[in-house]
Amino acid sequence: MTNSESRTHAELTGQCLCGSVRVAATPENLHFGACHCAMCRKWGGGPMLAIHCKDQVHFEGEHHIGTFASSEWAERGFCTQCGTHLFYRLKEDAFYALPLGLFDDSSDWTFAEQIFIDQKPPYYSFADKTRNLTEAEVFALYTEPGTD
Repeated sequence: MTNSESRTHAELTGQCLCGSVRVAATPENLHFGACHCAMCRKWGGGPMLAIHCKDQVHFEGEHHIGTFASSEWAERGFCTQCGTHLFYRLKEDAFYALPLGLFDDSSDWTFAEQIFIDQKPPYYSFADKTRNLTEAEVFALYTEPGTD
């Protein structure tokens, strides 16, 4: 068993820039992905590099968390003190995408997936070989019967 396999379901901890919000989360695995959608790029100035968690996310300092309803089905959270991006969350399902940079230990991650690849601008690219999904493929994946 490799070190990353042994840590697959370990709780990770991190915080925002100012320390007002702390997070503890258990990722689904030690894979991270990049979202190239226009909204993520506008929100963070580039693609969002994130890990996926179901509902295994706990915050301290919740009174410092602001949210923005970025669509009918999702919202984005941020620290109201320093502006750090904290999460993208589906409103109806148990799903969080948390920015990889929030966490204290980021040594064992594997870059596994890029979504909204058809919205990626031509001025950057990643060398890693990943699973690449278009906008249509992402929506089909999450709206087909029997999927999470």
